Amino acid sequence: MALNEETITTEITLTEKAAGEIKALLEEQGKPDASLRVWVAGGGCSGLQYGMAIDDQDPEEGDKTLEHLGVKILVDPLSLSYMGGSVVDYVDDALGGGFKIENPNATRSCGCGSSFATEDGEAGTSGGGCGSCGHGG
Repeated sequence: MALNEETITTEITLTEKAAGEIKALLEEQGKPDASLRVWVAGGGCSGLQYGMAIDDQDPEEGDKTLEHLGVKILVDPLSLSYMGGSVVDYVDDALGGGFKIENPNATRSCGCGSSFATEDGEAGTSGGGCGSCGHGG
């Protein structure tokens, strides 16, 4: 019964604002059929960092292809294990606009919203700043 107590969400979703910004970006680049690729890599002030890019190639072997609000999202299995249940948002602030990932798996994150750590400590214990947000770990 313990398995039923915890629901693991493997999807990555977009807010309506993020989906609109991504669709506009794809149109501007002349790649309306391209996908948004998201991933997790080592680094950043909290140990792991997010990456996002427009990908007009075929999915790589093992990639999971998701679709939300008319936007195709590609993610590799390892990144999905860190990002399951995340929401990609687009926020406007005094410094301009940008994409931000709200990740329910993150136990610690940097103020810039692009670096995080998980409970299992896989990220390590980096204590440096991320430079892009001026946050010192």
